[in-house]
Amino acid sequence: MKQSRAMSLVESVANVIVGYGVAVVTQILIFPIFGLHTTLAQNLKMGAIFTIVSIARSFALRRVFEAIRMRSAK
Repeated sequence: MKQSRAMSLVESVANVIVGYGVAVVTQILIFPIFGLHTTLAQNLKMGAIFTIVSIARSFALRRVFEAIRMRSAK
C-alpha cells in the first residue's frame, strides 16, 4: 500500500521535530563534556541551524538518488 501525500507530510514534519529535539538534548548533554557551556537559547538556535542543514542534506541526497534511479530506468 502506498503512503498518501498527507501522511508523507506528517511523517516529514514529525521527523524534523524529533530531530530538532534530539539535537538540542544532545548538545545540552555533550557540550559540557568538552568544556563548552552554552545557554538554552544558544542551544535552541544551534539546533535550528543543524536542523536546516539536515533538511538540505536530506533533500539533496533524495534528488541525487532519484537522478540515479531515472538514469538506471532508461
